[in-house]
Amino acid sequence: MSGLKSLFKQTFIYGLATVLPRMLSFLLVRLHTDESVLKSVADYGDVSLIFSYFVIFNVILAYGMETAFFRFFNKEDDKAKVIGTSTISLIITSFGFFVLALLFQNQISNFVDIKVEYIQLVVWILLLDALVIIPFAWLRANAKPMKYAIVKILNVVINLGLNLFLLLWLKDLASEYAVLEPLYKPNYQVNYIFIANLVASAVTLVLMMPFYFKVKFTFNKVLWKQMMQYAFPVLIAGVAFSINESFDRILLDKLLPEAIAKTEIGMYSACYKLALFMMLFATAYRLGVEPFFFSHAKTENPQKNYAIILEYFVIFGSVILLAVVVFADVLKVIFIGNQEYWEAMWIVPVILIANFCLGIYHNLSVWYKVTDRTKFGAYISIFGAVLTLVLNFWLIPILSYKGSAIATLAAYASMMLLSYYFGRKYYPIPYNINKIAMYLGLSIALSLVSFYQFRGQYIVGISMLIVFLAIVYFAEQKVIKQLLKR
Repeated sequence: MSGLKSLFKQTFIYGLATVLPRMLSFLLVRLHTDESVLKSVADYGDVSLIFSYFVIFNVILAYGMETAFFRFFNKEDDKAKVIGTSTISLIITSFGFFVLALLFQNQISNFVDIKVEYIQLVVWILLLDALVIIPFAWLRANAKPMKYAIVKILNVVINLGLNLFLLLWLKDLASEYAVLEPLYKPNYQVNYIFIANLVASAVTLVLMMPFYFKVKFTFNKVLWKQMMQYAFPVLIAGVAFSINESFDRILLDKLLPEAIAKTEIGMYSACYKLALFMMLFATAYRLGVEPFFFSHAKTENPQKNYAIILEYFVIFGSVILLAVVVFADVLKVIFIGNQEYWEAMWIVPVILIANFCLGIYHNLSVWYKVTDRTKFGAYISIFGAVLTLVLNFWLIPILSYKGSAIATLAAYASMMLLSYYFGRKYYPIPYNINKIAMYLGLSIALSLVSFYQFRGQYIVGISMLIVFLAIVYFAEQKVIKQLLKR
């Protein structure tokens, strides 16, 4: 029980580190979708497209080394050797990518159809972000969630502050103060967005620099090969996952008529953000639970704790799903003020359910991580990526962004089911499937009925939410009372 208590404490702090920055980033959605900042929905589509490439290259530059670090940090007696080897590896590959990307920036620009000036900013950001991967992993592995949270939150505060300054205030201030005049350039909004990101990443690296002064820069070739062997399937799974997460914007750009592509991407990306509440919960849970999985893998009967963890995740996730769906039209007014984006609200329940399935998949994935069968994670993610691509190619010409939302749900749901199927065979965990299926199925059914049949009828939606909460309370009242006593 003490292990679970520690897990929930760390998950809460990691949750703050994830939720608060993302909540602040919600303000960026409101800012960037304001017609006084980015002049059209298509401009926001441009920004969203660039961030889609960000997701893919962040995964490539990490190449599974973060997960390998956790595994070998808990497995090896000589932890300094693990830290040094993984750090040197990422430094070399990050700077290698940086040099190559700048050398071939024009070719990259032509290939992805993004301006060279944006490519230059993106390459710098990717480098800086890659250099803090192991320092952040070290904080998590050593159970230092407070420092992790402070640095993460500060990153987004700086990013948000610079976005506000550069996009809203700089023009007027530059006309009043000559010293600021060189900073202002007309029609430079997209550049300003990435400059703000770059400065925030640079400050984050500076704050994490003490880690580099503590590291013993010793590189163990044998250990590195073992880590890469473990990390490579994680890389493949990560690339496949990034395809599931963000490649739909790229395909929308390629498969839709040029005249409407960026506008459709802009609407889709803005409404996709409303599913962020589920992503926040799932990400915070994963950040807390991943070190817990590894550190408790050798304890007596860890499967029992793993089963309980998934139950809690499904219960909390079900409540979040239904609550966000019921109040989706309230949230859109708060976070997406421009009505031009609201056309894509249809996707919100679909993307929420998709990310719920993804969160369950991450919980189920414990079996292949603690048994060193990470290749199964790659196989499952590749299957999901292939399904994503096939369904997007098929559905986008017919349904536009609705097809992308459906493809995302199909991919994550299939990954969840496949992980459960293989987990039963290789690392049986006594999940309470009847209870999990009941909560999951009921919350999904109520969400779909509330949104597509009674949307805007808050008496009906809130009643459904109250009924669901009552069911949870009566089914889990023994555990709830124990937690309240504690």
